[in-house]
Amino acid sequence: MSAPRTRERRDRTPEGYVRIRITVAYDGTAYVGWQLQPKGISVQLRLEEALGKLFVPAPRVCSSSRTDTGVHALGMAVHFDVPRAQWRMTPAKLLLAANAWLPPDIRVMAAAEARDGFHSRFDSSGKQYRYVVWNHSSENPLLRTTAWHVPRALDLAAMRGAAATLVGTHDFRAFTANTGYHRANTVRTVRRCDVRRSGSQFTFVIEANGFLYKMCRGIVGTLVQVGHGKISPDRILPLLESRDRRLSGMTAPAHGLVLWKVWHGKKRHDPRTAPTTDDESDE
Repeated sequence: MSAPRTRERRDRTPEGYVRIRITVAYDGTAYVGWQLQPKGISVQLRLEEALGKLFVPAPRVCSSSRTDTGVHALGMAVHFDVPRAQWRMTPAKLLLAANAWLPPDIRVMAAAEARDGFHSRFDSSGKQYRYVVWNHSSENPLLRTTAWHVPRALDLAAMRGAAATLVGTHDFRAFTANTGYHRANTVRTVRRCDVRRSGSQFTFVIEANGFLYKMCRGIVGTLVQVGHGKISPDRILPLLESRDRRLSGMTAPAHGLVLWKVWHGKKRHDPRTAPTTDDESDE
């Protein structure tokens, strides 16, 4: 009997199966992104190969997000189904066993049995991304694959002012890349948009009920240009209202971005805005 593929919609756990939820962290440098691709190695491929060493046949996994090439994750939410007859280990042993088969740049950080019908994507009520910028004349060699090197000085106060303008429910079409197909809904609710500084390191923290394709990187690229004085902080609202990507700032490089955490249920849910289910490919 072959394992059912976890479908990209809300569904119940198949009869005779148990649904497992895991949290996955990875360095995305060597991968074409999270999702399986016709060419190149994805994080999903390596994870399914590892799980295939533990369960037969290998389960198909479903994630909360589909990060782009070079993007990293600390808290990717994932679920998969396995026949109950094969589920003979504790979640703690699953974590150890899966990590034994995974490459060192991918790790399962937590594991648990999920409730019936839990869906890592459609039950998501919010996500947090963090983006790191190294703002120094010399690149930090220890951060070369996890931070964007911006040598020119940045105006922290200007960036914070612009970031605060993005908080709330807006149409973020002006900050997303073209996906090549029509999107019915480009409205998202940003609950937090902060800029932190520690010495030469700036960390952009963006939390929302959902994200559009390259939305985080569009926001960070625009805020950096605000920090350089190329875009005025008071231009952010007009940019949002324009819904025109050509008028906003650059798209920041992928390697500075990390999917930090994903919330499920009502913990971070704003009742005024339902969780989105059409995050085509977050980043």
